[in-house]
Amino acid sequence: MTARHHDIAILGGGLAGGLVALALKREHPELSLLLVEQGEVIGGNHVWSFFGTDVGKAGRELLDGMVVAAWPEYTVHFPGYDRRLKTSYYSISSARFDAIVRERLGSDEIMTGVRALACSSTNATLSDGTRITAKAVIDARGLRNVTDLTGGWQKFVGRRLRLAAPHGLEIPIVKDATVEQIDGYRFVYCLPFADDEIFVEDTYYADGPALDVEAIRARIDAYVAARGWQVAEVLDEEQGVLPVVAGGNFDAFWRASGGAVARAGVRAGLFQPLTSYSLPDAVKYALALARQPDLSGEALAQFSEQWSKKHWADTAYFRELTALLFAGAEPDQRYRVLERFYSLRHGLIERFYAGKSTVLDKARILAGKPPLPITRAIGVLTRLGGRPKPLTHQPQIPSHHPTSLSIPGTTK
Repeated sequence: MTARHHDIAILGGGLAGGLVALALKREHPELSLLLVEQGEVIGGNHVWSFFGTDVGKAGRELLDGMVVAAWPEYTVHFPGYDRRLKTSYYSISSARFDAIVRERLGSDEIMTGVRALACSSTNATLSDGTRITAKAVIDARGLRNVTDLTGGWQKFVGRRLRLAAPHGLEIPIVKDATVEQIDGYRFVYCLPFADDEIFVEDTYYADGPALDVEAIRARIDAYVAARGWQVAEVLDEEQGVLPVVAGGNFDAFWRASGGAVARAGVRAGLFQPLTSYSLPDAVKYALALARQPDLSGEALAQFSEQWSKKHWADTAYFRELTALLFAGAEPDQRYRVLERFYSLRHGLIERFYAGKSTVLDKARILAGKPPLPITRAIGVLTRLGGRPKPLTHQPQIPSHHPTSLSIPGTTK
């Protein structure tokens, strides 16, 4: 049995946990921190992306040094509509994230390859027998229980490929929904990291969480071949299943994910319900937590619950959109909801992803000629959460990158 004492212990070294650690270290360099991650790499194995309008100046400073690629524009493609949008787009790799966190924290403040088994607001027990005492414990281990939520799933497999010849893409394809609609709303996402290197992800908005990795790999291969690209080497792969939330009981969700302990990231429900996009919320939350005047376990537990409860209230509109997507549209027709969304004004799309939609934006998304029968849409909204099924399966949760989805779009 090994005992360790720190001012603050953060359990879970994914995107949210790592950003909380960095924000605390920058705001309070005198603090003794400990970041515990069950994997060997901080951040796991992921690509996170964000739009330039999603993160403010303070957030950019927190992310300084992490961006591995940037583009001035991006495109979307649907069966009846293509569009090029002039919003900057950035990507962060888990390898770069790992390097930055290690550089800014130091080796004595990081433990990898060990799992947190249990915790309270001031204590934690690890799988190697280590007992941690701290003034505050922050639980950022990912989503624990989704049985009190309703909705669907966003599932994906992404592969980073080196090609035998240049691919010819200058800017990202954030959504290519011209592909066959399988297992719900499906689209392919492409990031051109170099002339001969590209990240291709196949994503589904589906009713169930089952992820057939081999089948999706084959679909990625078919997509790549159809574009005339020849793969020389598969450099990396990521996969995951994320909840897309249409409704639920926040208080029950909060109780089920732990006791009176501070939380962060998806453990605290801090993701966009419709898109599963978590990076902007992770940045804002990390900055706000680090500026709290009282960093005790009890105070941070209260802060995290209040923050998360407000986030739940503020995102009610997006849960309604999720309900419309899953309960109002047949699986093979869901792409039409997104197709219409991307025909709207550029500023509205930017504000949607940034979580800053105005009242007029929200009305505009639902106004006009909808791709769903109006009687069905009204029925879904009047019995919100009625048809979407409870999320009874435990998802694989990586805090992911911008992707796209339903009524509006997605960005993990």
